[in-house]
Amino acid sequence: MNRSFWKNKKVLITGHEGFLGSNLTRTLLDGGADIRGIDILTKRKLTLFSKEEYKKFRTIKGDIADVALINRVIKSFKPEYIFHLAAEAIVSRSNKNPVRAFKSNIEGTWNLLEACRNLSNVKAIVVASSDKAYGSHKVLPYTESAALKGDHPYDASKSCADLLCYTYFNTYSLPVCVTRCGNIYGPGDFNYSRIVPDAVRCALSGKTLEIRSDGKFTRDYVYVDDIVNGYIMLAEQLVSKKLAGEAFNFSDENPINVIQFTKMIYDALLMKPDYKILNNAKYEIMHQYLSSKKARKILGWKPAYSLKQGIRRTVEWYKNHRVK
Repeated sequence: MNRSFWKNKKVLITGHEGFLGSNLTRTLLDGGADIRGIDILTKRKLTLFSKEEYKKFRTIKGDIADVALINRVIKSFKPEYIFHLAAEAIVSRSNKNPVRAFKSNIEGTWNLLEACRNLSNVKAIVVASSDKAYGSHKVLPYTESAALKGDHPYDASKSCADLLCYTYFNTYSLPVCVTRCGNIYGPGDFNYSRIVPDAVRCALSGKTLEIRSDGKFTRDYVYVDDIVNGYIMLAEQLVSKKLAGEAFNFSDENPINVIQFTKMIYDALLMKPDYKILNNAKYEIMHQYLSSKKARKILGWKPAYSLKQGIRRTVEWYKNHRVK
């Protein structure tokens, strides 16, 4: 991160209380940015933020689908840089309540883009998409040129949001970019429906981990600090390198199946793997992983942490911040 770049820059982060959002917010605070955060839940019981950190920026409670709120915040704050992370991010919840996913992920995105459309002060908007936006493809790894064809509610919501971003760039020259990442893991993830926090909690409490799939699903996993670095590098370079309208994949390019990944977590804990295969996952893509060649070449980005290093750091964090 270029600290001098971010000093006193006005930054809006939607979804700042979430896993990625809280890590990004802390990093930009450390760089001296002037931050506003919008989240549907603020000052959560389980959070990365300390009381002192909460004093360093303003948090606004609200739903990204609330168009009046979004317009009010953007017009009053006049952000120069926006990171749009707020979303319904859980696939299983999206399957159960697709309308909620569509309102949050699609309507929430167009609310933000529309609010920014006629503001000249906005220099860069980075929108968090997902590898799921690609849907299922036979050719792997996915590159940014792959078609967006989400087959299920969460996937389709991200495909649509990506197209909206391109539309607002292509029609209104809005300085917006899209990021698509592999599975993010690391400190501060309190969502125990995800494999890393669930596996660590089960291991430390002597419970058997339940793996929803058959364990053979292939994914790439990326340490959260590397993703934060990628987002920041993209925002810093968006104007100078004329990157508006582009999408960037961020991946460690080392796909691994769920069982292999689970064993690495237990290895880092110095414990024998204890898991049960449920094989009841629905609407999931069997093999999905990304090429980050474009981000490496254009942004100069690359992961600083290997999978083994990232898991070790993550496990140590959970051991020191154990949630029963």
